[in-house]
Amino acid sequence: MVPISPQDLLLIVIIVPFVLGMISTVTGIILLVTRAMGSDIRTLAVQTTRLAQKGLAEDVAGLVGNASALLDAVNQLVITSAGVGVFLTLFGLMLMTIAGWLALQIN
Repeated sequence: MVPISPQDLLLIVIIVPFVLGMISTVTGIILLVTRAMGSDIRTLAVQTTRLAQKGLAEDVAGLVGNASALLDAVNQLVITSAGVGVFLTLFGLMLMTIAGWLALQIN
């Protein structure tokens, strides 16, 4: 087993949260860019709107109800994806800030 000096242990305690924070921040930004603004969600919303309009034009109440439920589900999906992305980004920034603060406390 390799002996670890106290300075090495402090360095590890600083580097690990910083690297985890970077990974979390990058993952959150990727989620925000790809999921919240995905073309699949936009296509689904457009098709659901067309379906609701067709249901209104042909006086089919069940079709309109299902289409509005689908639109609500799509909106919740976008909100949830954006929320997860923002949380990961902020959590990563917080971890990097804590690691920086710890690094300043050593000197």
